[in-house]
Amino acid sequence: MSPVQLNRRRALRWSLGTVAALAAPALASSRRALARMTDGPFYPPRSWRERWPDWDADLTRVQADGGARLAQGEHLGLEGRVIDVNERVIDGATIEIWQCDAVGHYRHPSTEPTTDRVDEAFQGFGATRSEAQGQFRFRTIKPVPYPGRTPHIHVKLRHASFGELTTQLFLAGDPGNARDFLWRALSLDDRPALEMSLRGAPADSGLRWLVRHDLVVSA
Repeated sequence: MSPVQLNRRRALRWSLGTVAALAAPALASSRRALARMTDGPFYPPRSWRERWPDWDADLTRVQADGGARLAQGEHLGLEGRVIDVNERVIDGATIEIWQCDAVGHYRHPSTEPTTDRVDEAFQGFGATRSEAQGQFRFRTIKPVPYPGRTPHIHVKLRHASFGELTTQLFLAGDPGNARDFLWRALSLDDRPALEMSLRGAPADSGLRWLVRHDLVVSA
C-alpha cells in the first residue's frame, strides 16, 4: 500500500469515526432480511475495475495528476453494521456499493467513452469489509435521480455464512420512489430495510449528510 493510499484510508477512518462518535442515534435498521435485487446494467465487472487503481471506501476522491480531485454533489457518510435477522454481527463480509455521479453518469465500460457530462472526480464504485463488530463505513454522495429511476445506491454483500446478496438502498420519503418500477415491485414489508434516513452531518466532518443503516441478511 502506497503512503498516499495509507493516508487516505486513515483520513477516511478518522473522519467517519468522528461523525459516528458525534451522532449516535439508534441505527435505522430492520430485522427483516434485505430484499434481493438484480445487479442492474451498471455493475462494473472485475476485469474492467482492474484497470483502475482506486476502488476504496471513499468514492468522493479520485487521485489524478498527482493530487486528489473532489467529487461533485452532496457528500454523504454511509455506515452501519452487517448483521443477520437475529442481530448476530457478521465480520469480514465484503461490501460493495456503486451508483451514478452527481450528473447521472455511471462509471461502467458500457458508458465510456462518452460525450455526455461526467464527474471524473467521482469513483463510482467502492468496496470495504465489515469489522469485528460488523461495522462498515463509506464516504460517497447523496444519490441523485436519472431518467427512469429514483435516487438509489446499489449494494452487494458477500460472506461464507450467507453467500452473495445484491440489493439497493433508497432515500426514505423521496417523491420519486412512488414512480420507480423497482421500488413499486417491493412488498410493503420489504421496503423499510431498504430506506435510508438522512441526517445532517456535523459541520467539521466534511460531509453534508450522514446515514446509519444496518444491512440485514438471512441467518
